[in-house]
Amino acid sequence: MESILTVSKLVKVYGGTSAANATRALDGISFGVEKGELVAIMGPSGSGKSTLLNCVATIDRPTSGSVLIGGVDASHMRARELAQFRREQLGFIFQDSNLLDTLTCRENIALPLTIGRTPAAEVDERVERIAGSLGVTKVLEKYPYQVSGGQKQRVAACRAMVAGPTLVLADEPTGALDSKNSRVLLERFETMNQQAGVTILMVTHDSFAASFCQRVLFIRDGRLFTEIRRGDSSRREFFDRIMEVVATIGGGEDAL
Repeated sequence: MESILTVSKLVKVYGGTSAANATRALDGISFGVEKGELVAIMGPSGSGKSTLLNCVATIDRPTSGSVLIGGVDASHMRARELAQFRREQLGFIFQDSNLLDTLTCRENIALPLTIGRTPAAEVDERVERIAGSLGVTKVLEKYPYQVSGGQKQRVAACRAMVAGPTLVLADEPTGALDSKNSRVLLERFETMNQQAGVTILMVTHDSFAASFCQRVLFIRDGRLFTEIRRGDSSRREFFDRIMEVVATIGGGEDAL
């Protein structure tokens, strides 16, 4: 299998230079994500999972260790190179969708292609295809404030995937949704992963959301606590296994 993401001995320290004032948010964590995987990261509040996602997203620089995306280490890139790398290699889905209210849903989805100077005919075709896959074709001409929260989040997912990034990063994508819309979004994630081979790394506190993934990494005190794979288990069986681990680490001390 082709490795899409390789995190090696990642350390992130915040605070002063002295050990007494420093907070070690990530403490030598290592893992990989292969092409076509749908992986969740879970952990108690303050476990370091958001810091980890920020480092993978190239938003934050690690204190030491490395993050390779498609075999490339972006940690030493200059600002302009880094912006281009993010645009071409990464897709982002946030908890609150982060759509632009002055653009229609169609224009929001097309934004990464427009910035990348994709020919107009190709933009239209790709937007229609991804919108159909995520079930938002009927709202393409509407503005974000005219559609439901679930539709907004699926439009945001379209925007993240339309340019065919190497890796899609989702930060609590169901955090602002009710159970019905959460299920719809997660089922669409699962379909895009299985049928289109989209590689997704999702940070979540929600065991239900994690149960749609093939693998779950559990972070505690900035370290990899354990990981479990779904394998041939049903989603319900996998959910129960996730809950068992959550119960084990849920009372752990927070790192950051």
